[in-house]
Amino acid sequence: MDEPIKVAYVFPGQGSQWVGMGRDLYENFDSARAIFEQANEILGFSLSQLCFEGPEDELRLTINAQPAILTASFACLKVALDESGGRMPPPALVAGHSLGEYTALAAAGVIDFPTAVYLARERGRLMHEASGLCQPGGMVAIIGLDEAVLKEVCDETGTWITNVNCPGQLVISGTKENLFEAMRLAKARGAYHTVPLQVSGPFHTSLIQSAADGMAKIVADLHFNEPAIPIIANTTAQPMTTAKMIKEELLRQICNGIQWQRSVEYMIAKGICRFIEIGPGKVLTGLIKRINQNVKTVNINDVQAIRNLIQMNGASC
Repeated sequence: MDEPIKVAYVFPGQGSQWVGMGRDLYENFDSARAIFEQANEILGFSLSQLCFEGPEDELRLTINAQPAILTASFACLKVALDESGGRMPPPALVAGHSLGEYTALAAAGVIDFPTAVYLARERGRLMHEASGLCQPGGMVAIIGLDEAVLKEVCDETGTWITNVNCPGQLVISGTKENLFEAMRLAKARGAYHTVPLQVSGPFHTSLIQSAADGMAKIVADLHFNEPAIPIIANTTAQPMTTAKMIKEELLRQICNGIQWQRSVEYMIAKGICRFIEIGPGKVLTGLIKRINQNVKTVNINDVQAIRNLIQMNGASC
């Protein structure tokens, strides 16, 4: 008998949202409808309507995008598990990109969905408010520059490397004035492209420390279960196996960089040969293929993709 494949579930972060996400799941499955309606009740407004109908500008706001992506991702996971009749391959590890780490916590049984969507909303609110307290800032994707060279650029311009996504794709954060200079230097030193991201502040830097302080007060009052599945931490690319480690990571990742490439490399080194991205968009699927072309990647974010995954589950690595 073939040895079972080793699978990781991964969950997308902010930027993956799109108007219409989750609608077909909501319309076809009671379990997805229940998740969206639960989110509506917890948040006190129709998140489902915002996801399905927009407007896009409102959905893109940090305070809305974060709970929206988490809800759409968790609804997709719930449908896949319920409809597979046990054929959905169980994960050996789970991980999420930035906000996606909160979805991963719910998937690993650390927190329930109501707690996860509440935390995502509060995280988005605190990050937005913190951005308003510091100098105007943002984030910029730097394409085609070595990490060591970009670190020198950041040191010279007072900016930070905040996302190590995959070879050749890094993200920096800082004030708008400093980012402008960093973009100029990065191009001068060989970057192919510099792309400002549609975010409201210098996320994953010490400039938004007040958001971490606010989240610390919220997390302190919540009970976290011990994880049923190891979760790979964004900031260390190492497994979190206790509730204490997870609480510390949630606060640390607000003001520190996301080590996505190293997280994926760690999971592959531990034998993961298939990644299932669960949630809107295909950002993580693309990044993983650029990190290692030999692993298999699957993205599920709608009814047909879930059915296809269940049918193909018998395939070997």
